[in-house]
Amino acid sequence: MHLSAHLDVDVIAVETDDQLSVLIELTAPPAPASGGPRPPSTLQVVLDRSGSMHGDRIEGAKTALLGLIDRLDPADHFGLVAFNNQVEVTVPAGPLKDKAAVKRAIADLHARGGTDLSAGYLRGLQEARRVAGAGGATVLLVSDGHANAGVTDPEQLGGVAAKAYAERVTSSTLGFGLGYDERLLAAIARGGNGNELFAEEADTAGALIAGEVGGLLAQTAQAASLLIKVAPQVRGVQVINDLPVTTTGDAVLAELGSFYAEETRKILLTFDIPAIPALGLAEVATCEFTWVELPGLTQHTVTVPLHVNVVPGDQAAGRITDPAVRTELMYLRVQQAKRRASRHLSANEPGAALAEIRHARDSVLDAMEAAPVHLQADLAEEVSSLTYLAEQTEQGSIARAAKYSSADASYKSRSRGRALPPSDERR
Repeated sequence: MHLSAHLDVDVIAVETDDQLSVLIELTAPPAPASGGPRPPSTLQVVLDRSGSMHGDRIEGAKTALLGLIDRLDPADHFGLVAFNNQVEVTVPAGPLKDKAAVKRAIADLHARGGTDLSAGYLRGLQEARRVAGAGGATVLLVSDGHANAGVTDPEQLGGVAAKAYAERVTSSTLGFGLGYDERLLAAIARGGNGNELFAEEADTAGALIAGEVGGLLAQTAQAASLLIKVAPQVRGVQVINDLPVTTTGDAVLAELGSFYAEETRKILLTFDIPAIPALGLAEVATCEFTWVELPGLTQHTVTVPLHVNVVPGDQAAGRITDPAVRTELMYLRVQQAKRRASRHLSANEPGAALAEIRHARDSVLDAMEAAPVHLQADLAEEVSSLTYLAEQTEQGSIARAAKYSSADASYKSRSRGRALPPSDERR
């Protein structure tokens, strides 16, 4: 695993309050040489089979599940919990020794009844924990409706997902169509350190399910985290990415989850630095990146100290900021604005959402001229996304805009550096 750090400025003025932004780039190790063993993976699917899934949705989900069975090895663990107002363990979690029997069980699923999402999710977690080995497990929750039974509070279910992640069970969610509760699925994905996905059409849902399996099978690092130990002379640190963060004393721990082979992630930190009275090199923080390498399940830690030069005020006045770091900071602030816009849309406040979206788009347009060449494509895509969001909101497509904004912001902030997942064609 490779770690590098880039500061937006390399000097700060003595006896002057300042803020320092640091871009951390993490690159996972390559896949083992061909022919080497792959540790068994554990995938637990929790599928909504309520009446609203009838037709193309349940059939599309079943087709995607049948395809992923073909991609898993007999030694891999797979389980399927289906739920409506009741919960059914369609395929008990365990090794895929009889793929034909599992496929028959999937093919026999039919949609009917209400939506007790919490009961299905909790049962899926139980199954995942039961078979998860040292490599942990992934739960993929697929739903198209609002939970109308059981636990329906996003914060409470997000806490359940966070507790499961502490036991090495990751939770990803796929919202299908325009009728699901994006706040609920977003909370589960965030707490469970998984992906928050949105598909309006069956074909897109199938591609996203396949992508989740592909990422699971390509993992070369798990249980990754970044511990930022702040120096006594620094007031505080903020992780700009939308990641699960825990603060203890003078340290901040950001959970990063799993990495696939040669994946690069970008993490942006900002430090509030009070007036430092002495000239010279000053320590800002120490970053400890810890991960478990596959297939050997060996834990590693890399430590990188962060320093900045404290210089007289006249020297600091001429400093030049790093355009890549500043552009990344703006990009992630835009994702925060999209998350706020999604909350406004979910609360039926389109005017407030439009204000966030338009201001975010203006910020990207203003930054494009000075941005490095290698980031221009990202910014152009972001302008396109924000334009689409504004159009959907103006046209009254509130549900679509809320879901797209939430899922897009989550992916770009938490998985920053990955290629974007497939999406429905923007109309």
